[in-house]
Order: sequence, then structure tokens, then C-alpha cells
Amino acid sequence: MIKGNFQLPLVFDIGATAAFALTGALAGARRGYDMVGVFFLAAATALGGGLIRDGILVRRGIPVAIENPLYLLTVAVACTAGLLLASRMHRFEQWIVFGDALGLGAYAVVGAQMTLQAGLGITAALLIGVLNATGGSLLRDVLSREEPFVFKPGEAYALVAFIGAACFVLLAAVFQVSAKTAALASITLTFSLRLLVVRYKWRTRPVSLPPDI
Repeated sequence: MIKGNFQLPLVFDIGATAAFALTGALAGARRGYDMVGVFFLAAATALGGGLIRDGILVRRGIPVAIENPLYLLTVAVACTAGLLLASRMHRFEQWIVFGDALGLGAYAVVGAQMTLQAGLGITAALLIGVLNATGGSLLRDVLSREEPFVFKPGEAYALVAFIGAACFVLLAAVFQVSAKTAALASITLTFSLRLLVVRYKWRTRPVSLPPDI
């Protein structure tokens, strides 16, 4: 068990949802989708991790993203803004990166916390924390028939989410630090690490096998 409960502020949650939805909408537009396709790709990117967590892995009942209409409204607004401002989106690129980095850490923490509160173990908390943070981008790529971004060598997206989830689990479950303190520390670490990865272009490398295998 963990001490207390970390509640993600709604404003923060909606902001991160909008940032994720915006990246999904732009991906759909680049692939030549119509408005329906763009909206559903944005929704999958923004809400996919939570839907996997709530609908399959941890929570029973109606997923939070479906239960509260504010999330789908946020996706719709982000889609509209993304399409209207597509030609000027480079001006907002830094803010999108900030929102994405904050969301990555926050959702990794929320997924790990919900798993621990459900009575599951540390391994499950790490797995679901990463899935909660990266599941949207995974669904986006699967739906658009792209090789999943989180699997390819590159910006260590899933690895950063794992570090955030691991930090929270270590502090909250092992050292019994309060959930709020553990969450803030983990989100700060993940946010900072993600920005460093983007800023200095750190990259993971592909796994190499001998040519005779």
C-alpha cells in the first residue's frame, strides 16, 4: 500500500490531453485523413493510454475518458485548433513538447498509482504506468499502420516513462514517501529528462545481432 493519494489537477490533465490530441491530429492530417479520421486518431493518441488502463487492466466500469465528456470536447477543440493553425504550428512546437513531457510523467505516475492501489505488485505498476503514458502513441501508430514509434530506436520515449513510473514506485511503495510527494518528484524527473532528450538529441540504438542469426 501507499500513503495518501495523488490527484492530478483537472486543468493539468486537460492540458496534457490537448497536447497529445494535437500531435495525433497533425499526424492524421499529414497522412491525408478526413475530419473523421483526424478526430479519431487524435482521440486515440490523447485517450488511448487511459482507455487501456481503465477498460482492460485496472479499473472496472466506464473509463474516465468516456465518463467525463470534457475529454472528448478537449480532443475536438485540439483537432480544430491544430487544423486551423497547421501552417503556424512551428511557433507552438516548444509548448507542445512541454505539454507532452508533462503528460508523459503525469500519466506514468497515475497509472502506477492506480495499479498499486488496486493491490497489484510493483512489476504490474511499472508496466501499466508505461502503458498509461505511451499507450496513446502506440494506438495512433497501429491505427494508421505505422511502425510503433515507441518500439523504434530514437528518443527513448517509453524509457523515460519507465523511469518516471519506477521513481514513483520506489518512493511511494518501497520507501513509503507520501503519494503526493513521490508523484511530484517523479513528474519533475520525467519532465526534465524528456526535455534533455529533446534538447540534446539523445538517441537509443538498435539491437544488433550477428549476421549468421
